[in-house]
Amino acid sequence: MANVHAAIKAIRKSTRKQVSNQAVTSELKTLWRKLAQSTSKDAAQAKALAQTLVSQWDRAASAGVVPKGRANRKKARIASFLNKLTQSR
Repeated sequence: MANVHAAIKAIRKSTRKQVSNQAVTSELKTLWRKLAQSTSKDAAQAKALAQTLVSQWDRAASAGVVPKGRANRKKARIASFLNKLTQSR
């Protein structure tokens, strides 16, 4: 355990940040699973879900929870998935 008061505060702060970051990444994974389970029948719902997911990736990247490159890669994969889903109709 840390002895310096500032180090103790830093541990508390990093723990709070870790919990927050885990919640954000968990939500991103949950939204991706929901999108992946969507079928070509509900393409409108899938498009709305994709927009939400892209927005969440942007917010996570701007907050520093995930790297910007990862967010861009995931957004490209979401767009590719959505294109395949709408073309298979």
